[in-house]
Amino acid sequence: MSEPSSEQPATPGAAGTLRELLRYFLWLGTFGFGGPIALAGYMQRDLVERRGWITKKDYVDGLALAQLAPGPLAAQLAIYLGWSKGGLAGATGVAAAFILPSFVMVMGLSALYVRFDGLPWMQSAFYGIGAAVIAIIARSALKLVKMSLGKDRLLWVLFAASAVATAWTESEIIWLFLGSGVLVLLVRSWRRAAAPLGALLPPGILLGAIGASSGSVASWPLLGRIALYFAEAGSFVFGSGLAIVPFLHGGVVNQFHWLNERQFLDAVAVAMITPGPVVITVAFVGYLVAGPPGACFAALGVFLPCYLFVILPAPYFRRFADNQKVRAFVDGVTAAATGAIAGAAFVLGRRALVDWKTIAIAAVTWLVFTRFKKVPEPLVIASAGVVGLLVHG
Repeated sequence: MSEPSSEQPATPGAAGTLRELLRYFLWLGTFGFGGPIALAGYMQRDLVERRGWITKKDYVDGLALAQLAPGPLAAQLAIYLGWSKGGLAGATGVAAAFILPSFVMVMGLSALYVRFDGLPWMQSAFYGIGAAVIAIIARSALKLVKMSLGKDRLLWVLFAASAVATAWTESEIIWLFLGSGVLVLLVRSWRRAAAPLGALLPPGILLGAIGASSGSVASWPLLGRIALYFAEAGSFVFGSGLAIVPFLHGGVVNQFHWLNERQFLDAVAVAMITPGPVVITVAFVGYLVAGPPGACFAALGVFLPCYLFVILPAPYFRRFADNQKVRAFVDGVTAAATGAIAGAAFVLGRRALVDWKTIAIAAVTWLVFTRFKKVPEPLVIASAGVVGLLVHG
């Protein structure tokens, strides 16, 4: 049996060509709102359920790897789906198609922000957009929970524990993920009298779970420091876009003093009112620190690790994904990571639903998507932004 190659996926995708997949991710990067949970839900709905371009197994494997590896979940899931369809070329093409549209938008907004000394209307628009996004996230999270946990009571317990821990600490705990994987493996191994954990995990999975450290060098110029700092953010932040916010705040505001509090809040608002991955906010931060080159270095720093953490372990993960013992470990990690996403959604909802108006906007958004399932998400997001400007402007 030959060694798997990163140039070719182990099995071909379902229907649909790589070119069609690239067009889809270009569209999703241009019009996909709602953060990582919502974006992952869109991929499941559009690529697995409606079009059948990606098999359910490929999607579940990609979601598990994206949750296990550090970095932005939605971008890593997209990269894995591109790899499953077209190998290294597919992963690279999907990464570019998914990230570039929002990057270009953030660059434009950053230029306007610097030119006009701030965008105060963003806070009013975000007042409505944030409430609508919570409803979108809640619906997507519900689908992910149903697909990931099934009827396994142990997975539900781990999900609940991780959700509570994330909501309480407002951070994602990597050791809780890995501990959940070990626990499920031990429980299922005890039932089957399986082998120890150390002989079962392929090196690629351990590499994705542990990550790599990157420290800044004092003699480097500013752009090098930006790239290294955001590479560190991309290497150690797991799951949702919310998780990177406190990490970035501690660095860009408290440690390096690159931005003040108002500018940082505006950066978060920019990420939420633009489509695509939420962590694209790093491009806004980089632009304010060092102009367009700073935006490019910040984006490259945060997305390069997540790209490597997918394409390096993907061939081995695909090869060992059907192993019952590896699957037990991944199931435990997935349950904990799904709980962390739910906990992050709770934290984000607590911050966005601040009064009866925002609660009403979220409720109406939920009803719209429940009653009219074909309504485009960008239209609802834009409408919520207009409502925010009217009632909070």
